[in-house]
Amino acid sequence: MKSLKCATYTDGLKIVDVEATFNRGLPALSIVGLASASIKESEARVKSALLAQNFSFPAQKIIINLSPSDMPKTGSHFDLPIALLIALQKEVRSNSFSEFFVFGELGLNGSIKSTASLFSILLFLSTSVTKAKVLVPKEIAKNAAMIPNLEIYAVSKLDEAIKFFLDEEFKQQYLVKETHPLFSNLTQICGKSYVANSKFELDFKDIKGQTRAKRACLIAACGMHNIIFEGSPGCGKSMSAKRLRYILPPQNLDEILLSAAYASLNLQDHEFSVLRAFRSPHHTSTKSSIFGGGTASARIGEVALANGGILFFDELPHFGKQILESLREPLEDNQIHISRVNSKITYKTKFMFVGAMNPCPCGNLLSKQLNCRCLETDIKRYKAKISEPLLDRIDLHVLMDEVASSDKSDISSADMQREVLHVFEAQMKRGQSELNGKLSDEEIAKFCICDSEAKSVLDMSVGRFALTQRGINKTLKVARTIADLDGSQIIKKPHILEALSFRVRSEA
Repeated sequence: MKSLKCATYTDGLKIVDVEATFNRGLPALSIVGLASASIKESEARVKSALLAQNFSFPAQKIIINLSPSDMPKTGSHFDLPIALLIALQKEVRSNSFSEFFVFGELGLNGSIKSTASLFSILLFLSTSVTKAKVLVPKEIAKNAAMIPNLEIYAVSKLDEAIKFFLDEEFKQQYLVKETHPLFSNLTQICGKSYVANSKFELDFKDIKGQTRAKRACLIAACGMHNIIFEGSPGCGKSMSAKRLRYILPPQNLDEILLSAAYASLNLQDHEFSVLRAFRSPHHTSTKSSIFGGGTASARIGEVALANGGILFFDELPHFGKQILESLREPLEDNQIHISRVNSKITYKTKFMFVGAMNPCPCGNLLSKQLNCRCLETDIKRYKAKISEPLLDRIDLHVLMDEVASSDKSDISSADMQREVLHVFEAQMKRGQSELNGKLSDEEIAKFCICDSEAKSVLDMSVGRFALTQRGINKTLKVARTIADLDGSQIIKKPHILEALSFRVRSEA
């Protein structure tokens, strides 16, 4: 029995062994192992492609098994490994097959084609297998070769694929070497490779004034802390949120690959980006589009597409109550589990949540120049749309000032990013596996060490501000980031006080 490796993506990447046996019996070709209709149809494509290469089918019963057999498989990219196992049954040793992953759909004339899902599968494969050797269709080779962690070989016809496994010298001609420009300029931090952004299409220097809000943005970016901006219309809430993306900590290779893989599931361009994801769904979006799902399959949603980056809800109170309350789990657990009858999958949701809201329905409650037209009951109803449990998961709450003609720009995105990189390096040197905003309870106890004064202030604030245990942890994580910005190894009283000033939600 010979076998080749392949893979499928249904509710996650599954590696499949394509096995072939040739038994005595009436000539026939059977494919078993919970194969979908697209794989069952490969019988006709494989037969036609092999006959086009003047291949004579043996007078035997051919059984193709897709192992593990209890797992559903789908995709026409199984054509090529099936055809190769039949064509090379007597020609190649089984161990020369075993190290290769093979993908490709066959044309009736023996041509090898790519499929819509193939690049997604290769991206997920690169996050699961180290230095995998992969044979793919030539039309996808250039893009596939840019994926780190894969050794890509490419062929365009079935006869080339057959010769590929018969001639070692011929095989090396089909190795594709292509490096994405993004991966040629890596930054080394604590022995690991990262890609940092150096272009600021949207710059904080465009925002006049708002010194406190920019300080909050810097803290949020350094630790990937959740943040809500509250202020009058036109004060710069959305501008601040959209510029946060450009100063976030650098990504490592795994984060870039996973982000591209998730984007490919959404049928988006598969381009690698130095920038972290930024998703901004409209408040009229459905719950399924934001959290994922569907009637039959567990499609990816906005919260998973934002993994590693920013999920921005503009006009926060206008989102449906059910959507806002459903945010609590992905914010707390950093993952979302979608369960359907035919599909169950878990997506990572380790994003920074950014919200923007007016202080009242008309937006003029905090204005010194305009009168608020809202009734007190309207204001209470407006703010009540955001529940206390959801607010408890927000690290930083910022009241933004009105814009004045005398306001000036005092800091640029490049200046802020330099501080973010400094704090990021400090966190990595401390041995953290996560940024400050995503620390677990055990990691908080290990890394968020307070001096006696800071601990005393925090203890007093618990009763005064009715902090929950989650609120205490959020305060400690923000204070840890502020201490890092200050270059302090331990959390001190000023760090706790500043963290509390952002933690406490001001009332109008």
